[in-house]
Amino acid sequence: MAGNVPPVADEREGLLAYLEQQRHVLRIAAHGLTEEQARAVPTRSSLSVGGLIKHTAFTEDGWIDILLQKPSKPMEETMKDYEAGYVMADDETLEDVFARYDEVARRTADVIAGIADLGQPVPVPKGVPWYPQDVDAWSVRWVLLHLIEETARHAGHADIIREHIDGATAIPLMAAAEGWPETPWLKPWSPTATV
Repeated sequence: MAGNVPPVADEREGLLAYLEQQRHVLRIAAHGLTEEQARAVPTRSSLSVGGLIKHTAFTEDGWIDILLQKPSKPMEETMKDYEAGYVMADDETLEDVFARYDEVARRTADVIAGIADLGQPVPVPKGVPWYPQDVDAWSVRWVLLHLIEETARHAGHADIIREHIDGATAIPLMAAAEGWPETPWLKPWSPTATV
């Protein structure tokens, strides 16, 4: 996937393409990292690149559950899962985290493909303090836009963490991940090219 979303035929294709693009750039933040580096928390926050990818998959999956109106777990269990979702466990690898993210992406695409109207209402869960109490429903369209926003936010977080790990930045990483040729003004990332 190149640095920009290709032309799209319609709204549904566009929303899914932009969501996939943001997933892609989030994954690029992990390009070339070791397992240890993927777990590293080099800033004042407790976030790691691997943890952010894991969390973003968890969050997207949760939003699809909301869209499908699946019953939620008790809040205490949900919050425990939410907090664990930010951390790559010792027995998890980047490959595991990527595989889970791919599974979530497929699920999202399958669910959205089965919805005829993106304006279909999605009831707002009640009793959750961070959801508006004065809104009865969002639309499927709103959920997709929110997923794009959330994924983009975490892709930015991952870029900052990655730069703290080894100095690598987004465009040289994308060039390396996608096999762009070196030019006089852009050198793809390599382990020896960073700080």
